[in-house]
Amino acid sequence: MLLVDTNVIVDVLAKDATWFDWSLRQLRLQSQVHALVIGPVVYAELSPSFDSRQRLDDQMGALGLGYREPPRAAWFIAGLAHRQYRRAGGSRHNVLADFFIGAHAAVLGCGILTRDAARYRSYFPAVEVIAPDSGPRASA
Repeated sequence: MLLVDTNVIVDVLAKDATWFDWSLRQLRLQSQVHALVIGPVVYAELSPSFDSRQRLDDQMGALGLGYREPPRAAWFIAGLAHRQYRRAGGSRHNVLADFFIGAHAAVLGCGILTRDAARYRSYFPAVEVIAPDSGPRASA
């Protein structure tokens, strides 16, 4: 199983000029070896781009993305990691979602497909991160 971060999905849906090719290639490549899933945070981040829940669900299905709720332990771990981040002087802006996603992956024992690897690697070092800088596996 591999969690897919919002940015990868948005790249594909918006046909981002810079990241579309990499993100689509990774979705295709990773789907050959992992079940690709999103959780509630990614679902919520994507929802403003759709006029109905059914359309969002249909698009996630078309991309081959399943849905998985995180266990309660993930929410606790996210809070601890966010506290560590804040104590280290981290900004409060737009980061809590990343901690939810990272903790979800940590508790499930799976990796994350993302373009924003630094925070995941810093606060969830046991989680495999597949990102543009991850080497041959990510760029294949």
